[in-house]
Amino acid sequence: MADDIFKVAVSVPADFMDILMDAIDEVIDPIYPGYRRSFSISDVVGTWIPVEGSDPYIGEIDTITRVEEKRIEFAVRDYDLPQVLHVIDNIHPYEEPAVDVIPMKAWRSYL
Repeated sequence: MADDIFKVAVSVPADFMDILMDAIDEVIDPIYPGYRRSFSISDVVGTWIPVEGSDPYIGEIDTITRVEEKRIEFAVRDYDLPQVLHVIDNIHPYEEPAVDVIPMKAWRSYL
């Protein structure tokens, strides 16, 4: 289907949240008629242990890291997804950001 929709979710340090949302909004067609920059934001805690060979933005090698982050979720059409992932890859400060891409159905399609 040419107009499949996906939910994208990514956690980011709070000081990058608006930068990332603005950049994503610039490359996507709005999903909701009459609205732009439609995101859900949640407070989350990310945790990881950087290992030898990594270059962590936050944290130290072989040490548990816990960081308060903002989880950004939004809907995107399939044709915009590659550009969105490119933006996240280029702007996100982490060398390996956790990004979820989940197929979804528009609720209005059931009306």
